[in-house]
Amino acid sequence: MEQAVHLTERHDVRTDAVDSSRPDSPQAEISTSPELSGTTAKRYTKIKLIVSLMGSVLFFVLSLVLVASGATAAFENLIRSYLNNDYLALLGFAALLGLAEMVLTLPLQFYSGFYLEHKYNLSNQTFRVWLREGLKGFLVSIPITIPLLLALFFCLRSFGSMWWLPVGSVLFFLSVVLARLAPVLIFPLFYAFKPLPEGGLKSAILRLCQSVGVSVEGVYVFDLSKNTKKANAAFTGIGKSKRIILGDTLVANFRDDEIETVFAHELGHYNLKHLWMMLAVGTVSSFLGLYLTAKVYELSLPWFGFASLDQLAALPLLALWLGAYSLLISPLSNAISRSHERAADRYAISLTNNGEAFANALHKLARINLADVSPHPVVEFLFHSHPCIEKRVRAIVTMDPSPHARTAQ
Repeated sequence: MEQAVHLTERHDVRTDAVDSSRPDSPQAEISTSPELSGTTAKRYTKIKLIVSLMGSVLFFVLSLVLVASGATAAFENLIRSYLNNDYLALLGFAALLGLAEMVLTLPLQFYSGFYLEHKYNLSNQTFRVWLREGLKGFLVSIPITIPLLLALFFCLRSFGSMWWLPVGSVLFFLSVVLARLAPVLIFPLFYAFKPLPEGGLKSAILRLCQSVGVSVEGVYVFDLSKNTKKANAAFTGIGKSKRIILGDTLVANFRDDEIETVFAHELGHYNLKHLWMMLAVGTVSSFLGLYLTAKVYELSLPWFGFASLDQLAALPLLALWLGAYSLLISPLSNAISRSHERAADRYAISLTNNGEAFANALHKLARINLADVSPHPVVEFLFHSHPCIEKRVRAIVTMDPSPHARTAQ
């Protein structure tokens, strides 16, 4: 869910049966002790981070080796021996490289996305379902990726050194379209969405919306539990598609007052216009990144014996520079995201006046999702889009210093 603002960092409960299984008594509450930051969560998050970094390193090394060794030139010659049309040759070239990348990265994807999730008892997927969901994601990406590739190639051929400007405009248009359509067209391909059932929780949520003069298309519960035991919530969509979505694992395992504070946090993202801000930041970052990449790409072409910007064999070099820019800029993007999360936390406390419930909700999320509540500051700065749970709870106590809030630590 890329066009969404999430409460936590990255996602057998039935949505239609949650009312009878909800932990609405203190005895059913999940433990919020400091043991949350124990070795299991730290080990899990450390391994996930290492595997993710290994994937990035593999991408850069693979791209560089293929370009420097002349393999991409050989691939281009092979494709052009079958396809004379430049645009068809581009698609064939991209498919060949994509297949090679998939074969090389599949072991890491399996380890991180299937084996590790089962090892730590976080996944509800069978291997067959994991493959099916991965295939579904791949198929959904095709009608988005192919037009982008064709547009990029057209711009490289038609605009020369200024190719970055129309490409940036295309990306901006696509990001707005996806933000508008993803909640109603793409997300339902992966999850079943149902309106939050009538009851005390829905009434409380509607009261919160009315109190701040906000109307959303709806509040939905989605079947997150079909894939994972993790819990999450998000605000997603723009215009008429804006909605707040709650994972069924969240609804099933959290008290009403805790979910109310989670909702207030997501409402804060909407009222504080964080999605629009991130769209604007992403647009500026994209144009800047494309401009810088265009300069470095053109400068580096002779290093590998390439003669033109639109040479198929050179395109992996362009992908390498774009990836490098994305990696370099991610700490800044994460810093902006963390500031938005802190602002949404403050909003939730001011709206609900229930620091205890919100702190309990954050602790439960950390426990269910095996989040490291106190990562190393450098790791948090470089890789985390959310402040760590420990800092968020300390901030809640500062905002709501009453004794009941302090007991939630």
